[in-house]
Amino acid sequence: MSRVGKLPVKIPEKVKVSITDGDIKVEGPKGKMHFPFNPKMKIEVAGAEIRVIRPDESREARGLHGLTRTLVKNAVEGVTKGYERALEINGVGFKAELKGKDLHFTLGYSHPVVFRLPEGVTAEVDAKQTRLAVRGVDKHLLGLTAAKIRALRAPEPYKGKGIKYAEEKIRRKEGKTGAA
Repeated sequence: MSRVGKLPVKIPEKVKVSITDGDIKVEGPKGKMHFPFNPKMKIEVAGAEIRVIRPDESREARGLHGLTRTLVKNAVEGVTKGYERALEINGVGFKAELKGKDLHFTLGYSHPVVFRLPEGVTAEVDAKQTRLAVRGVDKHLLGLTAAKIRALRAPEPYKGKGIKYAEEKIRRKEGKTGAA
């Protein structure tokens, strides 16, 4: 039995869960989320908890068991608490501005870079315009959005200029040495 898959997911108050034809819908105080799950898996809502049951002991079913349970847990946690990813912008003159649903970056290119936030993801820029917080209900979409923002100007190893995750450590390289 999968150690992760057999654990029930607790449903907090103010969260509604409904299952219809291979699709699970979760609604909570932070928002709504729905996603399809594999039809081989069976999801039961009993009282204040959700259980994922696998049909047999095949390799595929064992792999899907823990995955499905984790996706359900992330959806429940997302609509109750939400997720956040922090990014930092390093470099002289590098900054970000939020204008509606668009993030405008000045990243040392000859033009400003405009990044449109997807539906369900919000951003907040601090007063210095060098720290950025991306928030959302869907953990997968949030991580994907943060990775796309980071890819606009990935941090380089010599001076560390670019966009990086707040908790990320950049391995620095030594520059050229002078001629002897």
